[in-house]
Parts: sequence; structure tokens; C-alpha cells
Amino acid sequence: MKPKMTLKKIARELDVSISTVSKALKNNKDVSQETRDTVQAFAKFYNYRPNSIALSLKNQRTKTIGLIIPEITHHFFAKVMTGVEQTANERGYTVVIGVSNESFAKEVINMEMMVNGSVDGFMVSIAKETLLKKDYHHLNEIINQGMPIVLFDRVVEEVDCDKVIVNDRESARIATQKLVDIGRRHILLLTTLDYLGIGRERTKGYLEALDFNGIEIKDQLILKMPDNIAEERQEDVIEQHIKNLMDNNVHFDAIFGVNEMYAVAALNICRKLGLKVPDDLSIISFSNGVLSKYSRPKLTTVNQYGMQLGETVATMLIDRLEEKVDEDTFFTKVVRTNLIERESTF
Repeated sequence: MKPKMTLKKIARELDVSISTVSKALKNNKDVSQETRDTVQAFAKFYNYRPNSIALSLKNQRTKTIGLIIPEITHHFFAKVMTGVEQTANERGYTVVIGVSNESFAKEVINMEMMVNGSVDGFMVSIAKETLLKKDYHHLNEIINQGMPIVLFDRVVEEVDCDKVIVNDRESARIATQKLVDIGRRHILLLTTLDYLGIGRERTKGYLEALDFNGIEIKDQLILKMPDNIAEERQEDVIEQHIKNLMDNNVHFDAIFGVNEMYAVAALNICRKLGLKVPDDLSIISFSNGVLSKYSRPKLTTVNQYGMQLGETVATMLIDRLEEKVDEDTFFTKVVRTNLIERESTF
């Protein structure tokens, strides 16, 4: 049986660009007759047929780009949207936004609808369910048909494209080191399950800081939040874990939440249980959102610079659409973070 052929595979086999293959198959005279004949013969031999996504692509650019985010209420993604919109508009592009609500099916449907509406390329932060399933066929299928994608924040090695991330591991290490520097040595980590890359990397940063300082790693002080509970019940789970620690005389003098919701929930619980922040314990959050700024006390937090990240994502996609970068080379850009110190660590 002959292998399934895509534009990307044809380009690789014939050592030409995807753009050249696409033009040759359309008999575009920008490509030499010899190359057109070679590409068309190769495609015919392997029974190449454009799939449903490819059939919907227009020959002309629409100056419209798609942004797929996991949720719309999160402060970080709101900032990303602002950065994307601002940069895209400055360069004459319109942004269409889709929300997956952490659903694999909704992510796929959103992308299919946008392709049918003729966007030129995508910016995607992958849904939790997609990461859990490890099913990236929809992303790779679009890329294989010559449409660029830039992944951001939640990225995977299995998709070969441009990516924009923050240094989650190093940022978490710095945050944990801050807690150690102010005398905290029993640090409770509130994190995600390991399949979610950002949580996994932030956990590694926490562990590295403890190891560097010769602090014993205690499993009881690492709470990996289950995904099968509603967001409104997360605080209940955190509260029960903290109560269990206290009931079993497991001492903790600091909390590091890998996202703002975990950290703010922990702050509320500690106050409810009579613990004073920062006198009895210190708290650091990840993501400098509204909740961190207006909590009492205000939370020290890792600032992810969501707007700058959005600007970078849009720039990378538009540069690729306008062929300002080598189409056979993909890049990963890292947006730096910094620690904003507030009352919860004084």
C-alpha cells in the first residue's frame, strides 16, 4: 500500500518548498515546467488528494488570522488577546477568536469553521483535553496542507511549527527561591497533573529550588489538582488538603500556586482557618492577574507578560504569512517573566 501523501511530504521527498508544491499542483507558471511536471507526476503516482481542509483554502490571502484559546475569562488569555489584536490590526490583519473551553472537540470544530471561513493561519493554545488525549492530528493536518500555525503557552513537540512560551521552569524556580530566601523551608505546592506541560515544568522548577537549597522534598506538600472536578469545587479540594496537613501535624510555612486561582483560593482558606499572611506563612502566585492585585493581602506573583506574548505570537504568524522567515525552519521564542513582590511575602 502506498503511503498517504501530503503537501509537506511531497515537498520533503522532492526537496522543494511546500509553496512550490502547491503552485506546481495548480500549474502556476511561477514554477518551471520541469518542476511542475515532476511534482504532478509524483502526486499522481501516490494518489495525492487534497483533504477537506485543504479544499477549503483559498488561493488568495484573506488578511484574517485565527486565535484559539482554552478560556476567555482567564486574565492571562485576555492579555494575550489584546496583544494579538493590537499587533494584527497594526499590520492590516483581522483576528477571529475561538474558545475551546478546554475541549478537544470544540478545538477541532473551531479550527474547521475558521478554515472554512478562510483564515490564513492560526495561533493556538492547546486545550487540556487535547493534551490529555495527545491527539494533534487536526493541527498537523492543517500544517501539512501549507497553512501556518503558531502554538503558544501550551505547546507540544509533536507539532512542528513556531512556538512562543514563557520559561515556566525557571520562573517557578525563582519564585520558590524567593520563599526560601525569606526563611520559608516547608513550601506547599499547588499544581496541575503532569500531562499539562506548564504545570509539569513549574513543578520541576519548584523541585530544583528545594534541591539546590538542600530542603527535603515531601510528597505531602505537593498537591496535584485533579481535573475531574468543577472549578468552583477546587477551593474545597485545596481546603481539605490543607486541613489534612494541619490535622496530621505536617508543618508548612509557604504556598506556591502554579496559577492564580490556586493561590487566591489558598489565601482565602488560610484566612478562614485563622492563619495570617504573611506572618504565619507566605504565598506566591503565577500570573499577575486582577485577583492577585486586589486580594488582601496583595499577592506576590510571577508576571507572565501576556500582552507581550500575544504581540510576539501575532508577529511570528504574520511574518511567516508574509514570507519574511525561512519557511523550512521553525523557531521557539521565550518571553521573559519577572517576580512582582507584594504584601504576601513581606
